[in-house]
Amino acid sequence: MQYFITFLEGLITFISPCVLPLLPVYILYFAGDSPQAGSKKTLINSFGFVAGFSVLFMILGIFAGTLGEFLIKYETAVNIITGAVVILFGLHYTGVLKIGFLNKTVKPDTKIKPKGFFSAALFGGVFAIGWSPCTGAFLGSAMMLASQQGQWLNGMFLLLCYSLGLGIPFILSAILTDKLKNAFAFIKRHYRAVNIICGVFLILIGILMMAGVMKMLTTLLM
Repeated sequence: MQYFITFLEGLITFISPCVLPLLPVYILYFAGDSPQAGSKKTLINSFGFVAGFSVLFMILGIFAGTLGEFLIKYETAVNIITGAVVILFGLHYTGVLKIGFLNKTVKPDTKIKPKGFFSAALFGGVFAIGWSPCTGAFLGSAMMLASQQGQWLNGMFLLLCYSLGLGIPFILSAILTDKLKNAFAFIKRHYRAVNIICGVFLILIGILMMAGVMKMLTTLLM
């Protein structure tokens, strides 16, 4: 259940107002000097880019899970604090609160062309750091869930699921840019509704975390 939730959080991050509108810029970056968006080079660079930020996010998952190991004896307090943080993120997305740093966006310099998989992966890691304020709500929620696990390995896999949720749409977009235009346009036209739904989703997850339900589900399913 928690892995599925973090995957959804990654997917929602992709369609958020701070990532989706910049998708053409990222595709242009992936393409490099290639004239076609769906070319082999574009696909390879998109895989590299996703691999770069996935590694960084997994390291954050290891850190969160390791921290949770030391805080396991304060489980109730950890549940309340992490759940409350996620609820704050949800209130931001619904528009009830405004958390300034969560509105920042970062886009790649398309004048710097990736030379291949590894250079694209390096840029993926760099942009993951720059993305952090923009992706903070859902990335933060995934890390809060990871910290509740009390195990670094579970934390790493949770953030891997988040990375897959965020990365798979990037790769599909690199291949199917033209075919996905209508779907992306629909999402952009209804961003207000999308944000409210995303915010309510985060608030519900935060409440479950505060109540210790997420931890209980993990225990039952193991």
